[in-house]
Amino acid sequence: MKRRRHTPEQVIRKLREADRLLGEGKTIPEVARALEVSENTYHRWQRQFGGMKADDAKRLKELERENARLKRIVADQVLENRALKEVAKGRMKVKFLRVRWRVGVADGASR
Repeated sequence: MKRRRHTPEQVIRKLREADRLLGEGKTIPEVARALEVSENTYHRWQRQFGGMKADDAKRLKELERENARLKRIVADQVLENRALKEVAKGRMKVKFLRVRWRVGVADGASR
């Protein structure tokens, strides 16, 4: 079978067609062939889009895309945060040593 991407609306339409064919007494392999998809794809679609309407499926896909986008943003922020912490760690050590040296010099000079 040729690989093809289906929109959520197409999937819902094909699942409705599958329900009609199953109601006529066809088997799942026959239904899958009629829909031009594999049995695995049919079962996956059933799990994902089972009782949904086309609008629900479209909304689900939009939410999944938004979720993926937000996960990428969070991952980028975590990496940036780690990098800033590393930079700050190095600067803090230098700053601490300078302050300590100044305090030591000031204490020694005044005594």
